[in-house]
Amino acid sequence: MAFATAAAAAALARPSSVFLVNRPSGRWVFKPLAVSSFSSPSSPSAPSRRLVLYSKPGCCLCDGLKGKLQAVFLLSGPDSLHDVDLQIRDITSNPEWERAYQYEIPVLTKLHTDGTEEILPRLSPRLGVELLQKKIAAAFRQ
Repeated sequence: MAFATAAAAAALARPSSVFLVNRPSGRWVFKPLAVSSFSSPSSPSAPSRRLVLYSKPGCCLCDGLKGKLQAVFLLSGPDSLHDVDLQIRDITSNPEWERAYQYEIPVLTKLHTDGTEEILPRLSPRLGVELLQKKIAAAFRQ
């Protein structure tokens, strides 16, 4: 299995109840270690909570948010996000995304079941992991 970043590989080396997988489609999925197969988006067991992160290679803000999101998905508690499917989209691979987000990345959106996306408020890179978890969990409750 190939990892998208060294940080993802390093995170996997640490004992955890969750692991990160980069699918060929560009999806980063955080799953419990007990789960060995993946659900297709159309299957009934597919995650109902989905996020999309628009970023591009070489963006230090994007890399920082990816690292924080990875830590957020590992946290437990009442605001746990273990069931969230995170898809990372490289804006340089799609001219429409690049036009829309070139000056705004990183952009985090909540993907609704009907396929529409809701842009979440910009998250400060200075937010602590626990506060970031609470803000994302609150966005899913809305």
